[in-house]
Amino acid sequence: MKARVGVLDDNVARWGDPNVVVTSVDPGAFASLAGWFDIIVADVPCSGEGMFRKDPRARQEWSPAVVELCAARQRRILADVWPALREGGWLLYSTCTYEAAENDDNLAWAAETLGGEILPPEAEFEEMGVRLTPHGHLLEAGVVPGEGQWAGALQKTAPQRVSPRADLAALHPVRSGLRKGGQLGKEFLPDPDYALSIKFDREDYPCADVDLPTALRYLHRDALVLPQAAPGYNVITYLGHPLGFVKNIGSRCNNLLPKGRRILMNV
Repeated sequence: MKARVGVLDDNVARWGDPNVVVTSVDPGAFASLAGWFDIIVADVPCSGEGMFRKDPRARQEWSPAVVELCAARQRRILADVWPALREGGWLLYSTCTYEAAENDDNLAWAAETLGGEILPPEAEFEEMGVRLTPHGHLLEAGVVPGEGQWAGALQKTAPQRVSPRADLAALHPVRSGLRKGGQLGKEFLPDPDYALSIKFDREDYPCADVDLPTALRYLHRDALVLPQAAPGYNVITYLGHPLGFVKNIGSRCNNLLPKGRRILMNV
């Protein structure tokens, strides 16, 4: 969903793994990646009964018609992404509702219509308060920590061709691969996410390791004075862990932490 993709993109940047693609497209776009995925997790939109305790609006918006609409939408999503799953691959299907029409019935529909074998629910989870349903596991709010959820698994048995290459352009990626930066006029500007990447090369930029108060001021997006820092771009680190870039202009260091990542509380 477009309203959520920015948060996801930012969390992936903090995670630091460049082997992740973030996108925001209709599920049908994934059909072009035929047989490319070993596992697909489909956390589908649902009628939201599992959120009744937490969100009064979820109770107000619920109706039998919404359940029917969601069940149909979920089947459409499953049918759309199914070609992208390889033969023998796993579909993990979850909702935040208690409705069998959106849970067990839809997983059974996928097994029969799309071609798969349901993984039987695991009895050992009952010791944790999880209730077993015919094809999955139900977590009820008030019985287990957190809000309500249902989850089940399906292994693909239908034959599936595999695309000779994956064309990620069809997914219009918001994030893909490693970003080191880009040219801004005559100057190369480092990408803030590069400092957080597990592929960050410490030979590319000098690192300035700081104490905790200074690290917190950096994360508050304050300007820093670092007399020992090299001129130009530096990476601020705390206990050796990179936090992000500054540009040392002599009298101070301009803080290049993205505004959306700053600590809002006074530190």
